[in-house]
Amino acid sequence: MTDVVELTRELIRIDSVGGGEAAVAQPLVRRLEAAGFEVRAHAYAPGRTGVVARWGTGVPVTLTGHLDTVPLGGQAWAYGPHAAEVDGDRLYGRGASDMKAGVAALVVAAERHARGSAPRVALEIVLTVGEETGCEGAIDMITHGLVGRSRGMLVAEPTANRALLGHKGALWLKVTAQGRTAHGSMPHLGDNAVYKLARAIGSVEHFDPGCPAHPWLGAPSVNVGTVHGGINVNSVPDLAEATVDMRTVTGQDHAELRERLRKELGEETSLEVLTDLPAVWTDPDDPFVQVLLAAGARPPGDRPAASYFTDASVLTAACGTPPIVICGPGEPEQAHVTDEYCEIPRIEDAVEIYVGALARLAH
Repeated sequence: MTDVVELTRELIRIDSVGGGEAAVAQPLVRRLEAAGFEVRAHAYAPGRTGVVARWGTGVPVTLTGHLDTVPLGGQAWAYGPHAAEVDGDRLYGRGASDMKAGVAALVVAAERHARGSAPRVALEIVLTVGEETGCEGAIDMITHGLVGRSRGMLVAEPTANRALLGHKGALWLKVTAQGRTAHGSMPHLGDNAVYKLARAIGSVEHFDPGCPAHPWLGAPSVNVGTVHGGINVNSVPDLAEATVDMRTVTGQDHAELRERLRKELGEETSLEVLTDLPAVWTDPDDPFVQVLLAAGARPPGDRPAASYFTDASVLTAACGTPPIVICGPGEPEQAHVTDEYCEIPRIEDAVEIYVGALARLAH
């Protein structure tokens, strides 16, 4: 096994489902410090530590990935989810594709870059916690002023080493209706919150996001994801809630969009923001994109946007809106699935792509 594959296996063996990222960060901190990086650990919460590591002088290239993983699900795994088993060319385990292979590839590439003798570009490595639940770790890092300006950002999320140019934004909202409880046999004495909520969210189905489709990101969308109301059949419910998932494209103002939806829902409900992540997009002709392609990244093809959101949503403004490319060794279809795996040759190829791109950026 090559060094990057062994590092990936080491990371998979550490359970970071919904937390515990501090244990994942430890071996990465040791390696980066040994390679000459100035490393700062950032504790978002107990056991949840992210990392910002800097090397070199000048405006850096930002390399970023997240350390948390999603729950295992209810289905039994054929391979131990934290055993990091190898079967043929596949490395199995939770996080193999999303995205411990990508994190390992970034760190190994950064080590090789820092220890090289040719001209070298400055680097800033940002390893976050809580990405899977709304990028909370990256937001907290920015709040504490830990992330600096960047000349380009590489996000190692799973793309099978394709260079993807962006993704939609996510605006998740909670709609709440309040009423007054009463016995179910005397509903006239109560104020039914479910009726209020139903009147409000019925308007969501035909809500106009007010923005044309992006040529590559596609059209913005709106969806009611959950509805909850009442606690028993023979009572008038005094509380009902729904969640709305809005996926946005570049150019949409989330504050304006939220206000239009609030007016559409009416005065019987209130609206609360759960997640607010803007869309990101980089022009295909941007030099940063071309450098990744010249270094061996697979072309974007006819679907150049990721289907998921990334920490780039919140990092981009703090980094001075640099060009962003999403390119990682994981298989996008393997994210969050049972018996998740990553193709081993892709992990090794990712290191070569990253090293080659950083060398080109130094000239």
